[in-house]
Amino acid sequence: MTRTQDPTPPPLLRIDGERLWAALMQLKEIGAYDDAATGLRGVRRLALTDEDDRARRLVVQWMREAGMAVRVDEIGNVYAVRPGRDRSLPCVLMGSHIDTVATGGAFDGTLGVLGAIEVVRTLDEAGVATLRDIECGFFTDEEGVRFGTDMLGSAVTAGRIPLDHAHALTDDAGRTVAEELVRTGWDGDAHHRRPTPHAYVECHIEQGPILAAAGVDVGVVTGVQSISWQRLTVHGEAAHAGTTPIEHRHDAGLVAAQVVIELRRMCDSGDYGRLRATVGTLGFEPAQTNVIPSSARMTIDLRNPVDDHMTVAEKDLARFVDDLAAAAGVRVEWERMAKTAVVPFSRRIQDVLAETADELGIGYVTAMSGAGHDAQEISALCPTAMVFVAGEHGGISHTPREYSDPRACANGVTLLANAVRRLADEPGGGSDER
Repeated sequence: MTRTQDPTPPPLLRIDGERLWAALMQLKEIGAYDDAATGLRGVRRLALTDEDDRARRLVVQWMREAGMAVRVDEIGNVYAVRPGRDRSLPCVLMGSHIDTVATGGAFDGTLGVLGAIEVVRTLDEAGVATLRDIECGFFTDEEGVRFGTDMLGSAVTAGRIPLDHAHALTDDAGRTVAEELVRTGWDGDAHHRRPTPHAYVECHIEQGPILAAAGVDVGVVTGVQSISWQRLTVHGEAAHAGTTPIEHRHDAGLVAAQVVIELRRMCDSGDYGRLRATVGTLGFEPAQTNVIPSSARMTIDLRNPVDDHMTVAEKDLARFVDDLAAAAGVRVEWERMAKTAVVPFSRRIQDVLAETADELGIGYVTAMSGAGHDAQEISALCPTAMVFVAGEHGGISHTPREYSDPRACANGVTLLANAVRRLADEPGGGSDER
């Protein structure tokens, strides 16, 4: 029997922006704290803490209230399914994360998760039956703050990080991921791991100024730049601050300070393309006013949209540190925390998003992501793309000042809803495109 294609496109979906906003505001109260620096309410919901557990349970409740069956895998990733007409076909997956940094806001990650649930509600209310299953998910420890490895849950799903390695990671108190999964009750089953999707689309705040500067609410994301996290420890010699001549010092603190300055010089030089470098943590031992530091420990975050530029930057930085250590009479120790290459997103799904935005009358720009996202991991499994949503205050994020207004959030999730419906009605068994 031949099925004829209906030439009439389905009516465009419009999500309930007020309902989405109410969910965002309710979830932000879990882990909320008063931030003295800004005078605002921030969110502190680190992965697999009690606050994260409470947030997970609320989100799962909303998933079930939306009629979805929920499952949990061995790394604590959560998936909820809305059945399609042909259950044998690979699903279209939406998702993000609900853990935050220690000084977070209400929108990072959560917009993509709660937006995915809102998409399902909207489809149900419109009476839309898609060909494929549609799934909503959230991944464990995307931020990497607690256990030191970002995109942890999605990286395990994509196969980049072995499960046993992920389970063995520890926080500052020595508690392992495996122990905290058990303690909080999010240690799921192997058979609940997600099958390879047909496509993955993630809605996320931009966390930058490009969309706002262009005067648009949404962006179609072309990919994610290369990210390198390293920990550098400098081993010097503690000595009296008043009696030790400058030329006799082996000052770990001075070496660390010179590394910070060199990183900024590298960024400003233009020799490494659009390199961005950040020293996010820096500490000294024994941390006493009148003692020359015996050791310094720092984290170095490098970002670059070109892999070759990143490679040269890392090599030149290592050479600089080695020369500096030899001159200062100190010893250095490097630890690789994380490294991901540039990830280009699916051109086909970018086109779907752009065409859908045009149909909806939503203005957009294309942009590469400066931040890491679960989407870059899932792109190893299936065609993937992202929708960015503009932020206020220059798109500032990882701070209580993080804010995207209700209209921008609604437009981003409305674009997500219509694009996902289109992808979920694509025939066939899948795509070889990545």
